[in-house]
Amino acid sequence: MVKAVKKAARAARPKKSRPRTPPPPADPELFGALTPGERADAVRVLIEDKRVSQMAKVGRYRVTLIEPIPVKPPEPLAGRRLARVVAYDYSTDRCVDACIDLDRSQVAQLRISRAQPMLSREEEGAAISIALDDERVKSQLALGDAPLVALHYWSNEDTDLAYSRRSAVVLFGPPASRASLVAVVDLIDNQVTDVVPAARW
Repeated sequence: MVKAVKKAARAARPKKSRPRTPPPPADPELFGALTPGERADAVRVLIEDKRVSQMAKVGRYRVTLIEPIPVKPPEPLAGRRLARVVAYDYSTDRCVDACIDLDRSQVAQLRISRAQPMLSREEEGAAISIALDDERVKSQLALGDAPLVALHYWSNEDTDLAYSRRSAVVLFGPPASRASLVAVVDLIDNQVTDVVPAARW
């Protein structure tokens, strides 16, 4: 009886697990900001990929984001210098989202979708320039009005042009004040599609 109790007690004790060997620490340089050369290489690798060859051939696209991707062990891509490149293809109205392996100069992952990434700085500037050149906008600006900000615009109404086309809104008004006028810009055809008083927006 005593032997059975001792055996049961030993079985109830938690088993000592062997300490796991921690993965080697990641190289901090892998997570640093991309250099201008790396940014250029990332875009070059993407547009040379056959899956987006049509986008590169037509040339109607904008890169909206380039950033390093930190990947730690045990992920398969750990230990490599990676970059995420997001581009918008105006010819097909699609978003291209890629992971670029800079060490091997190849596209490690690629996703093409109908997603709408945020505007790039170039798109913001283009939207403002297009709005400022529009005669309807000029005629409705008050003295002292200026472009306050350009924002990505994606309408939820399927009857609205911005539902299916890359668009932006440019807000106009006195500096450091509320907007007084809103211009909707179609970035595919580079034209203003609507001008609305801010109070009705």
